[in-house]
This record gives sequence, structure tokens and C-alpha cells, in this order.
Amino acid sequence: TRQAFQFHGVIKRELKATMQAINASLIDTLAACGDVNRNVMVAANPHESRAHAQVQEAAAALSRHFLPNSRAYYEIWLDEELVAGSGEEEEPIYGSTYLPRKFKIAFAVPPTNDVDVFANDLGFIAVVEHGVLAGFNVSIGGGMGASHGDAETWPRVANVIGFITPGQLVALATAVVTTQRDLGNREVRKRARFKYTIDDHGLDRIVAEIESRAGFALSPARAFAFDHNGDRPGWVQGEDGRWHLTLVLPAGRIADRPGAPHLTGLREIANVHRGEFRMTGNQNLVIAGVPEGERKRIDALVHSHGLDHGLRLGTALARAAFACVALPTCGLAMAEAERYLSPFTGKLEPLLEKHGLGEAPILLRISGCPNGCSRPYLGEIALVGKAPGRYNLMLGADHRGQRLNTLYRENVSEAEILDALDPLFARYAAEREAGERFGDFLHRSGVVALPPYPTHRQIPLELHA
Repeated sequence: TRQAFQFHGVIKRELKATMQAINASLIDTLAACGDVNRNVMVAANPHESRAHAQVQEAAAALSRHFLPNSRAYYEIWLDEELVAGSGEEEEPIYGSTYLPRKFKIAFAVPPTNDVDVFANDLGFIAVVEHGVLAGFNVSIGGGMGASHGDAETWPRVANVIGFITPGQLVALATAVVTTQRDLGNREVRKRARFKYTIDDHGLDRIVAEIESRAGFALSPARAFAFDHNGDRPGWVQGEDGRWHLTLVLPAGRIADRPGAPHLTGLREIANVHRGEFRMTGNQNLVIAGVPEGERKRIDALVHSHGLDHGLRLGTALARAAFACVALPTCGLAMAEAERYLSPFTGKLEPLLEKHGLGEAPILLRISGCPNGCSRPYLGEIALVGKAPGRYNLMLGADHRGQRLNTLYRENVSEAEILDALDPLFARYAAEREAGERFGDFLHRSGVVALPPYPTHRQIPLELHA
């Protein structure tokens, strides 16, 4: 869910060889974990427009800027130097203590919030004027992690705090990260994320500190509007005339299975495709930069290897749903998520069809625990694992990634979840307004309200549309 690969089933005794093979494939795992900035997310396809390419360049530059200076990764895994006795290493951003906790950054290009920018510690929302990147609106303090039954933890959507020009990007981002480095909670780790630093110290103080460190004041935020926070499956054409195909890969799993040799199919496409493969933040894949004359060949390979199966799932809900890995891979998981995604969407399909909602774009997310890797608190419907076969049912986020959902039923089984959703689907089908999405309907009709967390829960549309 962060536009990155996960390798599962790595044998411990082969770990070093695996790391070296990853490096030889021009991939690295540097800063993939630890109390540093993680990988920077960005709107999936830089070839969609010139502005998308400019945002991609900015995100890549910022990612390089925040890489740790330590040579330990290369010494331990790649045999470049001695592991010990290498002398002092200076970390001008992270210092000797690094950050209190991990830190996440994302770039979005409206009207598509395909990275869930407001779920990140630091977000940059591109402002495009006449096809050119004019700058970024800045958001701070998003985060999904929480703990069941712990009133001191909660998810949070970021605050939009102002606008910067492209030339101010690195200075502003460095000011944000060092503010968290110096003011973040180092005593209680569960309260160490930047969202809690903001809630503990107050937004005004944090913004003032950021501006002081950056050496300039933020300009007022400029108007922006997101229309959804998912991907757009299928073919789209970029400004330069080339085409881009977004494949739906359920749970992002790429493997050869009976009747669906996806890994082989992607290898066959790579043998003839002269463009790129781009990962999305929603576990999907974009085959980018396809000339008009190559579309038929790509389509044929996609179809013959079952890579279009996700595009043909029975409901719009199933095509957009995603889940974290959970059991058996994740040691934090309390319930199934990835392996439950297809069975659960299959159980929802007859309910949706019964109410004429098969093509209603309802956003479902499943998480095996409350830590929120699948960003469940931004799902119109979300299941958050409590125990094997039991979940908290969360409802009422919006489809733009700008409002948190709220607890509707606690610690319920599959049968109880379906019984709770069926009458809500019936009401939605009968009472919705034109173009009204499921989460918005639940709020308008009074079924749910904003969650009671003592934090920032929603970005009002009227402020930024």
C-alpha cells in the first residue's frame, strides 16, 4: 500500500544473498523500516502529463534528500566496507538520535488522491496552473495507526497549513522533519508519531516552529478538489498520446496460479513493452507509455495470462477494495485480511446486486489489526481485525480520503457484518441523491457521525473546493 514490493517467504540463512540480488536488480531496501522517512509516495503515473512528471521529479528529489547517510546498509549487506571501525558518520537531518518514530510523505495530483495524501505525516498537493506545476499545498499530521481499546491512540487526517513554491519544497520538508525530530515524544513510543506531536503541542505552535526553521512563512492554501482516492482501472491516454493501462491486482499479489499465470504474464509483457511498469498506492499496477500501435499486443498478453481478471470482478466495490497482508505473514495481525478479501467481497456481491448497487463505487478496506497499513479508517466500509473471524465494522469515510470513518459495530462476525450492511444498502439504494456516495449518504442520513477522537477528523470540502 506504499508503492513498494514486499518479498514473502525469504529464508533467513539466505537473507544476505537475497539482499544482494535485490540490489543487483536496481532495487534497495534502504530506509524501508526504522525511525526515518520511509519511501515517498507519489501519483502513480508521471507520464500522464507534464505536471505529473514535475511532481514525480520533486518526490524523487525529496526521497533522496531524506535517505540516511549511514553506510551500514552497504557494509552489512553488500560487503563494501568494514562493518565496524568505519569512523564517524554525520546525519545532518536525523542527528544522532534519528526520529522518534517512522515518518511518511506523499505527493498527490488533484483531482485524484490515489496516495491518500491526508493519511501521511507530511503531504504535498500539487497546484497546477495552465498545465504547469505552480507549487504545493502542504498538509501535516496524518496517520492511520491506533490500538484497540486505547483512548490515547487514534487515526488522524492531516491539516492543510498553506502553500509553497517548488523552490521552497526541500527547506519546508526539512523543517517539518526536524521539528518532529526535536519535539516528538521519545518517552512513550505509541505516542511518538507526528500526529500526536501536533495534538500535544497544538497546530499553531507546530506551524510556527516549521516556518521558523524553514526561514519563510507559508502562503495561504490555494483551492484544490479531489474527486476520489482510488485508481482508474483500464486504459487512459496521456498528454503525449501514449496509453497507460491500470491493472487491478487483488491485494497486490503477483504469482502464477492455476488459470492465472500473472507473474509469467508480466514477464512476457516486459519482454515486448518499451515503457514502464508503475506501482500504485492501492496495490495495482500501471503498464505505462504504450504506443497506440502496441495496445492490441498488450491487451492480448493481459487476457491470455488472466491479468484482466481484476478488471472483470463482479462489483465496483470488489474492483476498488484492498487489504493488508495480515495472516500468516504479519506478526501483528489479529484476523485475516488479504486472504479474506475475495471471500468477503463475494459475500457482498449478492447483497449489492439485490439492491441495484453492483456498479456503485463503494470503497472497502480490510485490515488484520488496528495499525492501519491498508488505511482502513479512510474506507467507506472497513473491517479492522479484532480476533480470528471477528472485526470492528467501520463506516462513513468519504471517497476523497478527507474524512475518517467511525465505529458502527464492535467485535462482530461475518454474519453480523452482512446483517448490518444489508439494510444500509437498501436505504442507500432508495434514498441517495444523484451522485451521492455511500459514506456521504451515511452522514447525511444520520446513520453515522464523525468519530469522537480528540483530533483532526475531516477536511471540509467547502474550504478547499
